[in-house]
Amino acid sequence: GGSRPLNQAARGPAADDPEPDAAGFVLAGGRSSRMGADKALELLAGQPLVAHAVSVLLEAGLAASIAGARSPLAHFAPVVEDFQPGLGPLGGICAALASTSACRAVFLPVDLPLLPASLIAFLLHHARITGAVATLCSVNGFAQTFPAVIRRAALPLLQGELEADRGGCFSAFQAAAARLGQPLTVLAAESLVQSGQVAHPDGLPAARWFLNVNAPGDLLRAGFHHRGSGRVS
Repeated sequence: GGSRPLNQAARGPAADDPEPDAAGFVLAGGRSSRMGADKALELLAGQPLVAHAVSVLLEAGLAASIAGARSPLAHFAPVVEDFQPGLGPLGGICAALASTSACRAVFLPVDLPLLPASLIAFLLHHARITGAVATLCSVNGFAQTFPAVIRRAALPLLQGELEADRGGCFSAFQAAAARLGQPLTVLAAESLVQSGQVAHPDGLPAARWFLNVNAPGDLLRAGFHHRGSGRVS
């Protein structure tokens, strides 16, 4: 419900669209200390996690790039290098925003393989309508830092938060939105499902979508929930 077939979305923006208004980025720069190897290359249903993330962005109708890669990942999608390694996901976000001329960017971590493309597509749709600086979602009443749709206008403010080392991505999004005179937009995933705006291809409830794959046990749980998905061939 709501997502486009991969063979259509993978073409990305139409060839006659000179300036797409949104770009997609997979955040792949995590240290993967609990996994014991670069989790971007860990396999889920026979495909690396980075391939799953790229596929979700393509299915949502976005051109996909990879930010903050710790391994050679350029054969999956174009790679945007961090300005300075070791600055965490906020560093990757700032480098990605600086690399694009699109007015907003969608950020999807490599370790959230169960998120449906329809959620990404709806967050972007809502962000286009409202013009919000940052559009996120919540589950079980808790706001989730990712996936996130961020306006490029927030870049100088996010860079300021990064340089000041004041906190993580969520607090940086809050600060940027406040400085630009807008509240942070947070949409309840359960409400989007109930209204028919978003659906999971495997029928997973929203609470399962945000399983974070940080350790081998997480990967096993994700594999159990992912069975039957035809998202990546």
